[in-house]
Amino acid sequence: MKKRLLVLVAGFFFVFGTIAKADEGMWLLPLLKQLNIDAMQQKGFKLTAEDIYNVNNSSIKDAIIIFGRGCTGEIVSEQGLILTNHHCGYGAIQQHSTPEHDYLADGFWAKTIQEEIPTPGLTATFLVRIEDVTEKVNAALNSDMSEGDRNKTIAEVGRKISKEATDGTGYRGRVQSFFGGNQFFLLVYEEFTDVRMVGAPPSSIGKFGADTDNWMWPRHTGDFSVFRVYASKDNKPAAYSTENVPYKPKHHLPVSIKGVKKGDFTMIMGYPGSTQRYMTSSEVDERMKISNASRIYVRGIRQEILLKDMQADKAVNIKYASKYAGSSNYWKNSIGMNKALKRLKVYDYKKANEDEFAKWVNADPERVKKYGDALNLINEAVTGRKELLHVSQYINESLFGGTELIGIASSGAQLYEPLKSGKKEDIDKLVSMLKNRSVNFYKNYNAPTDQKVAKAMFRIFAENVPLQNQPDIFNTIRTKYKGDFDKFIDEMYSKSIFVDSSKLYAFLAKPTLKALEKDPAYIAARSINVKAEEIFAKMDPLNQKLQRGQRLFIAGVLEMNQGKAMYPDANFTMRLTYGEVLDYIPMDAVHYDYITTLDGVMEKEDPDNWEFVVPQKLKDLYNAKDYGRYAENGKMPLAFISTNDITGGNSGSPIMNANGELIGLAFDGNWEAMSGDIVFEKNLQRTINVDIRYVLFIIDKYAGATRLIDEMKIVE
Repeated sequence: MKKRLLVLVAGFFFVFGTIAKADEGMWLLPLLKQLNIDAMQQKGFKLTAEDIYNVNNSSIKDAIIIFGRGCTGEIVSEQGLILTNHHCGYGAIQQHSTPEHDYLADGFWAKTIQEEIPTPGLTATFLVRIEDVTEKVNAALNSDMSEGDRNKTIAEVGRKISKEATDGTGYRGRVQSFFGGNQFFLLVYEEFTDVRMVGAPPSSIGKFGADTDNWMWPRHTGDFSVFRVYASKDNKPAAYSTENVPYKPKHHLPVSIKGVKKGDFTMIMGYPGSTQRYMTSSEVDERMKISNASRIYVRGIRQEILLKDMQADKAVNIKYASKYAGSSNYWKNSIGMNKALKRLKVYDYKKANEDEFAKWVNADPERVKKYGDALNLINEAVTGRKELLHVSQYINESLFGGTELIGIASSGAQLYEPLKSGKKEDIDKLVSMLKNRSVNFYKNYNAPTDQKVAKAMFRIFAENVPLQNQPDIFNTIRTKYKGDFDKFIDEMYSKSIFVDSSKLYAFLAKPTLKALEKDPAYIAARSINVKAEEIFAKMDPLNQKLQRGQRLFIAGVLEMNQGKAMYPDANFTMRLTYGEVLDYIPMDAVHYDYITTLDGVMEKEDPDNWEFVVPQKLKDLYNAKDYGRYAENGKMPLAFISTNDITGGNSGSPIMNANGELIGLAFDGNWEAMSGDIVFEKNLQRTINVDIRYVLFIIDKYAGATRLIDEMKIVE
């Protein structure tokens, strides 16, 4: 590996200042020995780099999983027991809930291993190894390639490398880009598809505080759930079978109930999804004024409609609970991010850094030749796509993402060409795909609710997108329906075959082009798709220009900072972050302690507010001070904060002490540092973790699921 690629980067916020503090950074595991282990040990870490990541022997990485498709989990027993966040397991909990057995409201605890519930579609994925393949990929690239050709070549070479590495192993591989396309790693995984639900607290514990407390500290949310990964009798991945047995992991995390104190070393391993710490000032402006602004506005209106229907009908609440939570999460994140970006004057800081970069580039003709166009390319692309991005965001937020009927009708629109050509094989394939998708869609769909949403979403789109960028269906509404959106929507929902499963299945049993072409939801969806494709085609050359500018800019930053410890942006690959338990001062005259207790739950209790209802049994345990061995000084610890550098995707990640023992589950960031995906603010940024003692207390004393405690290696 070349030295330039070994000496990787801190977030761009600090590129021109100090080298990253120990608590900043999402570090790649194979590079820990070269870059981080000495600093970690000086900070208090008691283990070695090999204890964290080892290809040939068991290590901590073998206990960390991708939970589902977007979270992290950890193995905490020799029998494949998984801990993750409640909000990560939320979809599975919702999947198994009915009005008669409402596990979201009431919680669920399997009394025996036989009662653990299979969860189709849920996966647990283990990292096998990471390999630097930069030289192999770069050998197929040249500087004359367009970004489109470059991306195509990278994908082709990546597939070849992955295939060679995994053929005959049962593993799957993926080559991923780092540092904006300047470095490439092969990641090899083993995926298990038999994952079963074991336990979950009621939402009044696992989601306590809900939207109000989301992204906030002090926090009192018991954000955890329990699952188990199953395998064949030879401990290999296998489709669900009653013959499968609990998976025997290479490593599982010991669980410490010794507690935490200020200054304690902390380490988190998991799968941070995405950061943009090399974002320039023009991109920050774009994020605030276009991407975040549209998300805040559109989702705010949609969520108000959803919540009203959810509170009025238990069945609707179950159907929409997971969808609402997912939407609300990044709606509030966008609000907080814009506030933090403005408060911390990130635009100005980025601009100053870019000026320093330009000065460095212009001091050397060779650097001008290599990097002189970088910032110009970025700025030109951002300026050129401004209106197009605005339209694209509104299409995604209000039409595709906001109106569910349009989403399912868009899937149905794929039948058009096969029906037109009459190719039975293609028709049968798409019919089967639609049938499979529709099962989950209609299980969690309420047409009257979606109809209300659609009326608001179509109107919002029409009011905020210029006429020339609106799909033709909006011209139809203005002419045929005289601008009466409600009339159009009512007719679409009364006549479309996509509104309910019985109509769709009847159509799919004997699909015809005539029936599809006259369907109003299909007509609307096709019109929207045509416009979306047109907008994308116009944006594509600008996006390629932006990508090239970013790649050159990051390459220049790497060269400018040779000799400094640097890390790439998050991209949902396993990373390690280390720091300490620490309080903070969010504003003048305000101090936040590093830990909360069950006392805070009782202080926040409001039986008239669904977000702050407290279960009677939890109140009984509190009043009796019946905390078992999990208490500290007569109080029940609940959550704590640390300086670890995380983002979305890290949810459910284990936070460990200096001995590699589990002390909590990471589940959130703090409001004052919502700009953290773009800059790391060392004085403000904190990770919010549910204390493992509270997790065990709920499992043991509240749920009576002591059998799960008995599986774990408890360190007292």
